[in-house]
Parts: sequence; structure tokens; C-alpha cells
Amino acid sequence: MKDLHWKTAITKVEPNKILLRGYRVDELIGRISYGDAVYLTLKGELPPENQGKMIEAILVSVIDHGAGPPSTLAARTIASTGAELNAAVAGGILSISHYHGGAIEECMIVLHDAVNYRHQPRNTQNTQKTSVEDAARWVIETYRAAQKRLSGFGHRLHTQDPRTARLFDLAAQWGIAGEFVEMARAIEQAMKESLGKELPINADGAIAALLCEMDFPPALADAFFMMARVPGLVAHIHEEKTREKPMRRIHPTDIEYDGPEERTLNQG
Repeated sequence: MKDLHWKTAITKVEPNKILLRGYRVDELIGRISYGDAVYLTLKGELPPENQGKMIEAILVSVIDHGAGPPSTLAARTIASTGAELNAAVAGGILSISHYHGGAIEECMIVLHDAVNYRHQPRNTQNTQKTSVEDAARWVIETYRAAQKRLSGFGHRLHTQDPRTARLFDLAAQWGIAGEFVEMARAIEQAMKESLGKELPINADGAIAALLCEMDFPPALADAFFMMARVPGLVAHIHEEKTREKPMRRIHPTDIEYDGPEERTLNQG
């Protein structure tokens, strides 16, 4: 049986005891937030101050974005056939890929390229960092020459993504904003100067910058989009099953909202 032996550093389960990264789950319950638990599970240690809160803010920011995105349409279409909840959720998650949700990973790579370029000395006589503005212009020129798009900037609907400003404000307030947020803003400005039009940082770009600040690898970027989207998918699936006729033709844009009017969050 030795050839079947393998190891994991994530979870240890024994009778009456469950360890997550070495911590008893029953002791974590009620003492750490979901964001803290996500960080612990992925990285193996409890997060530095406020990073768990930043993760929760990220998850809230993309929990849903209407009934028209591919993941939602896929989930509702599958639900319309009478499929079980798990199948419909899986269908929605499977549609999250290169062009839907994948922009976070791509933007993280762009930001790492720009920041790494900034830290490389240009010659042996000059060991000072390149300015953030020059690094931003360099990455734009490099990607344009390679005919690669700069993900995380511009939005088909929002001229100023309201989620971006809120996430960056919280990151500044919680001491998380650093050189990656600075670089994202520099690229936004450099693109405006070079293209002559506004391509503001969207939610994907903001999340990318913040995941870079918290030192998550780009390979985990899609995971945050998936974790965030599941509650929204579940809500759409349940609504499809309880409000609509089975096997209907689902139009991707002819959608009327009939939920609550805009309301204010009152916190006691």
C-alpha cells in the first residue's frame, strides 16, 4: 500500500476533532470571519490585520452582476430543464473562464509585470527604481506591441465602476493599498494619455490589485470570482425554479427588474 500513500497539509480529521491548517474548527467557529477562514485555508496561516475583511469586501463586490452574464444565463438555463441545484450551480461555475471572470488573473499578471519592471535597475550606474509612470507606459507599450489586451480596465456598462472606488477606499483605510494599487492607477492614467479616452479600473482590476497586495498568486484569481458568485447563482436558480415556466427560452437582455426600489443600508 506504500505506493498509494499521500499527504495533505490542509485538513486533519479524527474522531471528535477537525483540524484546519492545525486549528480546531470548533474553536474557529464564532471567533474568525469567513474572510479570515478563506485566507487561512488558502495560505495556511491566519491573515494579517484587516486582510480577512478585505477578502470579504472583495467577495461582496462581485456576488452578483445581473441576470445577463454568462454564468447566470447558464445556471438559469440548466435550472429551467428541471436539473438539480448542484447541476445548475456547476454549469454557472463552469462558464467562468478566460472572458468571464478571467480578467482578474490577467490583470494580476499585468500588474506584476509592471511592478517587476519598475524594480529592475536599467543599468549598473543607475540602480534607482523606474518611476511608476514610466513602468505604466512600458507595460502598455509592451502589451500593445504583442497585441495583448490589458484586462481590468474599462467596462461595457459602467463609465466609473462604483465597486472600484469603494474597494480602494477600504484598502487605504485598512492599510492594504500599496504599490499594486498605485500601479493600477498609473496604468489607468497612462492609458487615458496614450489612447485619448477613459478606460477606468473596473472591479476585476481593483480585485486584481488587492489580491496582489495580499500576495495571492494569479492562479487563484478565478477562485475568488467563483467563491463570490455562488450565492448569486443560487438565488437566480431558485428564482428560475419558483417563478418561471420550465424549458423556457431565456432572452439575454430583455429582462425587467421588479425587486425592491433603491434603499439605504441602516446600521444600528
